[in-house]
Parts: sequence; structure tokens; C-alpha cells
Amino acid sequence: MSSLRNAVNRRAHKERSQPNERKRFGLLEKHKDYVVRAKAFHKREEYLQKLKEKAANRNPDEFYFKMINSKTVDGIHKEASEANKYTAEELLLMKSQDMGYILQKILSEKKKIERLTATLHSIDSQPSNKHVYYAEDREEAKSILSETKTVKLPAFEDLPKQIKRRTAASYRELEARKGRVQDLEKVYNEMALKQELQKKGKKRKLREDEIVCPTSRPVYKWRTERKR
Repeated sequence: MSSLRNAVNRRAHKERSQPNERKRFGLLEKHKDYVVRAKAFHKREEYLQKLKEKAANRNPDEFYFKMINSKTVDGIHKEASEANKYTAEELLLMKSQDMGYILQKILSEKKKIERLTATLHSIDSQPSNKHVYYAEDREEAKSILSETKTVKLPAFEDLPKQIKRRTAASYRELEARKGRVQDLEKVYNEMALKQELQKKGKKRKLREDEIVCPTSRPVYKWRTERKR
């Protein structure tokens, strides 16, 4: 009987789509959508039940120091900021490491600038000819001198366009690297000043009339202390 029951063609019952008069309510939820939503709902319920059991079984005398640093604001648990997490010595060490990285970048940029200036040649100033010619008599020497004087180096306008573009790009890169070095040196000097101000010792900021060489940056003076 089971084989005959399976042999008979049966009508496939499909889920209907959203009727036209109810399209304003959006898509009609299918069974597979309901299964996903139901699983998510029950998973959330189980998680909340576990949290309730954990809170009920918690020891009321239990204490840890994070209870002091954290608090609840409008029903939301928030932890205190870790602004004072590091000591003054640790902050000073981290800033010195940052200064070391900036100094390393400054040195690398300066080396690249030196390599660029060594490879770039000025078009206006022609290099001197150091080639040595040997002649057997005065007439041959005169002919060699006349030939070398007539030879001229190509001007910048006579160079190919590709070489012109590369030369212009190299000069732009050189100027950009020089500006980058200036910015890095400015940041390095500011960080060095902040690091010195964090050190121990009494200090004060000098007034404009007390500064020998006027500068836009602030100048500080430390009080002399006797060294044991």
C-alpha cells in the first residue's frame, strides 16, 4: 500500500504570496522566516534565564575593585575611563619611544633627500669636462680644442618629454620631502619640550623681555638645584 500511495500524483501545497490588497504591509512571512525568528527568540530567552540564575546565585559578600571603578548610568553599565592607568614614568617612556620613531623618520627622509639631490642635475649649470685628450703636436691639439669647444650639452628644452616629466616629478618629490622633514622636526621639538616639562624640578616660563633671542615658541627656565 505504501508503494501505491507514493505512486499517486499528489498536489504540491505551496505557501501563498502576499495578496495585492495587503502589499502595503510588506512581504508575507514564510515558514522558513518564522523558524529563524523563533530560534533567535528562544536563544535570547535562554540567555536571559542564565543571567537571572547567575544573579540569583551570586554571593552578596563578593567584592572586587572593579565595582568601585564602574557604575550604572540610566540603566546602562559603564566602566570608568582609564586615563590614569599609567604612571608618570610609564607615560614619559612611551613618549620617548614615540620621539624615537619620529627621529628615525626624520633621518630616513634626510637620507632620501640627499640621494635625490645627488641624482638631480641642474640644467643651467653645465658640468666641467674632465676628459683628458693627448695630442702629438700643436696642430692636433688646436684641432682637438676647437672640436671640444663646439660640442655643447643639450639644453632642457631639447630633452625628450619623458625625461622632462621625470625630472619635474623628482623636483616635486624633493620639495615635498623637505616640507615633510620640517613638519616632523616641528612635531619632534614640541614633543621634546613636553617631555622636558614633565620632568621634576621647578621651572617658569620666561617673559618676552627676558628672552635674549626672540622666538615664537615658549621658553622655560629651570631653577638651579644643588646636586648631592
